Amino acid sequence: MSIDALAHRLVHRLRETGQLLATAESCTGGWVAQAVTAIPGSSNCFDRGFVTYSNRAKQEMLGVAAQTLAQHGAVSEAVVREMAAGALANSPADLVVSISGIAGPGGGSPDKPVGTVWIAWQKRGLAACVSGFRFAGEREQVRQQAVDMALRGLLDIADAV
Repeated sequence: MSIDALAHRLVHRLRETGQLLATAESCTGGWVAQAVTAIPGSSNCFDRGFVTYSNRAKQEMLGVAAQTLAQHGAVSEAVVREMAAGALANSPADLVVSISGIAGPGGGSPDKPVGTVWIAWQKRGLAACVSGFRFAGEREQVRQQAVDMALRGLLDIADAV
């Protein structure tokens, strides 16, 4: 299913259930927010997007702790958990997704090669669901796969109770 089709499904589901969405994106640069807001009627279910590409932005806009960044790095389970929590704390959203990754072509390491992406999905009042991925391909392909996975996870968690 295409990103556009996933976004249509998500907007329909959120409007149907009256839920608000916020995004906290790093390596995808707001692509999830763009995919959702490209859908007519999304203004009824999309509240805001945080594009926090730098560590400083993650700290200032989402409250990610400097210690977490220093200990785990920006591309980590711990950071996307804090990004999701920060998006919930700084919006009226019911549902959030946060993404941080290494899209390439540089920036990878043996521990975190290019294609490493962490995504957290969280519904207000519930624990975050976090997954790490190793996507293959060039920069645009890594980013596209991250957006696809983010939307799929949002569809899954939108129905969580």
